[in-house]
Amino acid sequence: MPAIAGPHLFGGDFEGVADSPASEGAASRFLTQTTFGPTLPEIDRLVRIGHDAWLAEQFAAPASLQLPYLDARINAYIAAGQPVQVYQDARQEIWFRNALRGNDQLRQRVAFALSEIFVISDQNGALEGNPTTMAQFYDLLATNAFGNYRTLLEQVTLHPAMGHYLSMFKNRKPDEELNIRPDENYAREIMQLFSVGLVMLNPDGTPVDGDPGEPGVQTVPTYDQDTIRGFAHVFTGWNFSTCEQPTHPENDGQFQWWFWEYCPPAVEGSTVDWLQAPGWRTPMVPWGEGTPYGNPRHAVAESKQLLVYPGVSPANGLLLGGGSARADLAVALDNVFRHPNVGPFFGRLLIQRLVTSNPSPAYVGRVAAVFANNGSGVRGDLRAVVRSIVMDPEARSLAAAPAHAGKLREPLLRLTQLWRALDARSNSGSVGEGWPEYALAQAVQRSPTVFNFFLPNYQLPGEIANAGLFSPEFQITTDTYITRLSNDIGGKIYWAFRGNPWIGEWDPMQIELAPYVALAEEPGRMLDRIDLLFLGRRMSMPMYDALKAHAEDIDIGPYDWAESGEWRANQMRERAQDMLWLTLTSPEYVVEK
Repeated sequence: MPAIAGPHLFGGDFEGVADSPASEGAASRFLTQTTFGPTLPEIDRLVRIGHDAWLAEQFAAPASLQLPYLDARINAYIAAGQPVQVYQDARQEIWFRNALRGNDQLRQRVAFALSEIFVISDQNGALEGNPTTMAQFYDLLATNAFGNYRTLLEQVTLHPAMGHYLSMFKNRKPDEELNIRPDENYAREIMQLFSVGLVMLNPDGTPVDGDPGEPGVQTVPTYDQDTIRGFAHVFTGWNFSTCEQPTHPENDGQFQWWFWEYCPPAVEGSTVDWLQAPGWRTPMVPWGEGTPYGNPRHAVAESKQLLVYPGVSPANGLLLGGGSARADLAVALDNVFRHPNVGPFFGRLLIQRLVTSNPSPAYVGRVAAVFANNGSGVRGDLRAVVRSIVMDPEARSLAAAPAHAGKLREPLLRLTQLWRALDARSNSGSVGEGWPEYALAQAVQRSPTVFNFFLPNYQLPGEIANAGLFSPEFQITTDTYITRLSNDIGGKIYWAFRGNPWIGEWDPMQIELAPYVALAEEPGRMLDRIDLLFLGRRMSMPMYDALKAHAEDIDIGPYDWAESGEWRANQMRERAQDMLWLTLTSPEYVVEK
């Protein structure tokens, strides 16, 4: 790589504590991984208080939630006697507000990562018109971001939004006469995507070689169709918490169907809008639990094959029949949670979302070891896992990381970093980006499938694939979206800036260019600030020289041209805008190191 331009204006030493970042650039890089974008005050503060104090504050900060905001908007419509008009764009609005202004930056960043692992999407018909249940699901991720993986897995499993998205909701036991078999959708995805993956892994995340005597790695499947079928039987008999319970014997099919389907609001005749229906906000429950008739929809009698691994419980991974829906679920989730794959599989996914697309086996192994034991004998402590990820030597020092360390920045994170660094805000306080996928190819909880916007093992054909490397974010980096995103960033820099007289009544997020315009007479100093905030002081010398030369080519005239003040101000602003746009669309920036 070409020589780094290095620190200039903001390169002076700060008095920091023992665990302070080594430099302002290192602080910026840390905040790029742990927030939605560095700001100058936060860089300064991190250097002063150190990593430990900063992480302690973030772990203790309460979650910035989405649902209260949506409820307030709903209640305002109801109070005014108007039809409720709260849609998915309102959910995007509060996500951006929390990402840009929330004090719990690390929690929100981890929640965003979790939303790309435990995927639900408003592209699903059952969820498209219900932004409140999706907001509450995201709040669940944020609330549990530093909790225990086992708790998170159960809350995800029982949330009505996930129940609808992956069809566990009202999943029924087998009935040969009616040709009914339990739906296998959630059974597959809880294993393939949320916990253990498709093949057995070593503690460092490398595949287990099932036959070392054969050339190459002979992978060992994590589960088979019997396992999928077993989990599908476990996930039967769950319904809205508000559904009527059975009051007739099992053979009375007409009444059984009615109560299974009828799920009234909390109070009969309530005027609460359906967006606030309790059934969408409370965990699903086993239908018939606590009634004399039990659960007529759960596969009670059948034995269920679960995952098999050394030391597995129950013995041979076989859950015998006779258990209730709730008891079977507890055993099944414990069976998943204790699988040796979970630490390396889930840990690698989080590393990819926060730090690098291609963590070394040693990095994955260190994180997996913390997942297995947080140092106090606790398995699945996500706070300890997150800390281990962001404080690992490969995360904190490029010198300790492989040469291919880094990742392509997600488009949403490019936008939030731009807005946070340039103190963007609208006149009304709103964030009018309800449908960001047009330019960015992604919007929160709007992926086209359960596999997220991109696969963790996607390999861009050519040099990356030939090197055996993974490049998830490149899967949505098409010619169309490269152009759209570049144009979108250009519009936000060249048009949506504070003080633009041509904006009129339009109310976009407006960036603050004044600090950069103030440095326009000294392009080197202006580039110092841009380099620090956006590249963590990793800008190469050739790029720095080229940008500086371009800025100097934009004529700003002599100081004594009083009559040309407006022209000169425009030229100085153009210097700042060009430096920002060229930087934010450059390969050196787009590939985060």
